[in-house]
Amino acid sequence: MKTEVYSMENKRVGEIELPDGIFGMRWNPSLVEQVVLAERANRRRPWAHAKGRSEVRGGGRKPWQQKGTGRARHGSIRSPLWVGGGKAHGPNKERTYEQKINKKMKRLALFSILSEKLRQGEVKVFDSFRIEQPKTKILAQAFQKLITQSKKERAYNVLVIPRPDEKFLYRAGSNLPKTKVISPLSLNTYDLLAHKNIFIDQNAVLAIKEHYTVKKS
Repeated sequence: MKTEVYSMENKRVGEIELPDGIFGMRWNPSLVEQVVLAERANRRRPWAHAKGRSEVRGGGRKPWQQKGTGRARHGSIRSPLWVGGGKAHGPNKERTYEQKINKKMKRLALFSILSEKLRQGEVKVFDSFRIEQPKTKILAQAFQKLITQSKKERAYNVLVIPRPDEKFLYRAGSNLPKTKVISPLSLNTYDLLAHKNIFIDQNAVLAIKEHYTVKKS
């Protein structure tokens, strides 16, 4: 599968042969949904925590004898029934939301998204997507040449996948809203779906092919 290659001046400079096993896959929405939900669940970290009756300080002895007082039976003043007692079924910071996802499923979901984005015209390959200084202004000026958007859109919705040895783009893109620079070796389904435009350096295409393609022995 061939696609056009552009320069940073938004001029066509040639073509590149994209691997069909990555950019020519069919769209699989059910698989993509499963992988995205699993990845987001694995990022989730519970912060809220309420102490249960065994964690609240005190309440070690029985407040009064079992029989003979005419009062209700209690074994601890830290029961959830008491003011100052532990919480019954409260939030627990040790809870895990992790979901297991097979490497093959994740890989196929990535390929499915890249293929669909390419078909929709949302993937653009560049001969060399680089900047000379780690300046946000320089990257924003480059986006002005490469992206046509309406006045209502105040931010460029771009995912940049540079060559593996790139350094300046990560710092320059960190201050631009709705812009993310991600290594070709660290792709994930959520970022690919969340951004409207995907800019890929042609050297990153080779890195993606080498990193994600399973070598048959």
